[in-house]
Amino acid sequence: MKHFLATIIGLLCALSTFATSTDSLFNELNAALVKKKEYEAIKLKRIDELKQSLRKEQNPTAQQLYNGYSSLYEEYKTFNYDSAFYCAKQLEKVAPQLNDKAKIEEVKLKIGFILLSSGMFKETYDVLQSIIPSSLNKKERVEFFSLQARYYFDLADFHKDKYFTAAYNQKGNDFADSAMALSDPASYDYLSLQGLKNLRNGDMKAATKSYEQIMSFKNLTPHQFAINASSLSFIYAYSGHEKESVDLLVKAAIADVKSATKETVAILNLADILYKKGNTQTAYDYIKQALEDATYYGARHREIQIGAILPIIEGQQLSTVEHQRKLLLGYSILATVLFLMVVTFIVIIFKQLKKLKVADKIIKLANENLQHTNDLLKEANKIKDEYIVYYFNVCSEYIDKLERLKKSIEQKLLMGRGDDLKTTLAKVDLHKEREGLFLSFDKVFLKLFPNFVQGFNSLFKEEDRMKIEDGQLMNPELRIFALIRIGITDNDRIAKILDYSVNTIYAYKTRIKKKSLVSNDDFEEYLMKIQSV
Repeated sequence: MKHFLATIIGLLCALSTFATSTDSLFNELNAALVKKKEYEAIKLKRIDELKQSLRKEQNPTAQQLYNGYSSLYEEYKTFNYDSAFYCAKQLEKVAPQLNDKAKIEEVKLKIGFILLSSGMFKETYDVLQSIIPSSLNKKERVEFFSLQARYYFDLADFHKDKYFTAAYNQKGNDFADSAMALSDPASYDYLSLQGLKNLRNGDMKAATKSYEQIMSFKNLTPHQFAINASSLSFIYAYSGHEKESVDLLVKAAIADVKSATKETVAILNLADILYKKGNTQTAYDYIKQALEDATYYGARHREIQIGAILPIIEGQQLSTVEHQRKLLLGYSILATVLFLMVVTFIVIIFKQLKKLKVADKIIKLANENLQHTNDLLKEANKIKDEYIVYYFNVCSEYIDKLERLKKSIEQKLLMGRGDDLKTTLAKVDLHKEREGLFLSFDKVFLKLFPNFVQGFNSLFKEEDRMKIEDGQLMNPELRIFALIRIGITDNDRIAKILDYSVNTIYAYKTRIKKKSLVSNDDFEEYLMKIQSV
């Protein structure tokens, strides 16, 4: 169990490392592509400096011209075919002036190299046939046979015909053997030809060994690194080592971009791998870069290669874009529907809130009315309680008086003192009794409404306010409105209580309301606002 868990954890760590390292390399490649113009600018600046140096010579010698155009050719040979070809043709003009047959043949090698790099196989063949190997030194003969080998291998890849491809590969192997026979077994030329030959013959194990030896060299140029990394990447992919294969190909592409190399296959092969893995967007971006490089250089056979792959990737990319467009349209419709639903819900909610606000206002108003009614009921209860007590007290007093009067009359009648009856009855002062009754009413009322007089007078100007005489609590006018305040609003009832005529009550009320600061219609409403205790 422990071993199983350790294996799982190790696998997860390996997958994590794979993703992290590969993603890091892709990030580096993408960063390099962003700076691609900057790397090209460095290359062009170096070329411009060589041109300026050549122009400074007023009367350059043939050797100076040869050296200058050779330097320019080296800069252009993997950068731009037309410019490299121009430099090679200038060398072709200058070489005879040096009286050195080896230089003339060397120039042919240069022309053959760029013609082959551009995919011009017929022209390459003609140039190679015109070269006299015996006129070349050992190093140049190695270059000559290597170029011959590359020519036939490239021709085999281009034709891909069962019959002719086998023959081309065999010729390529023969020329590779010739070049290797002249090379040091530990040299770059020997190992690269050995690796290429073994790769062509399907001996992946031997090819891997050769290319891994080359990759261990410390002094490889960026272009040499890219070529051999691309070859080793192919072998790793064939052997099932996907991560190592992709990593090497990405590193090769980075080297090409940073060295401003346009004659390249790394990014093209990388685009093809990514397309097959389903990463259409990145594959499309990379193959466009490959096409741009091939067009800039003038590599016709690369353009044909790319032309065979590009429509497929573009078609897939268009399908992906169309699928994304449909998804986006679907999401847009869904978002629109959701938006309309949200808007509908918001409208409904606002309507409900509006209804709730109206209902809340109604409830608040009802509560206020209820509170007001409760207040009126409390006030009415207080008035009722006070005046019930007052009523019983008054009635009790008058019953006592009536009882005493009755006894007095009965005694006088028994005693036959009829004349005294008139005197007794004369002593009964109804006006005084009524005044006493009013005074009792005033006391009870002002006990309930202690601020009534002040509240009443606040409805008038200073000069029109009620003046209370000494010994009084309220005057008749105040008493009329006091009765109204406790709920007795009928003029006839008020007249009977106060022992006035209805007209008198009406006249009092009209005269007082006219002096008020408020309108006649609103006077009694303000009167009712005077609070009890």
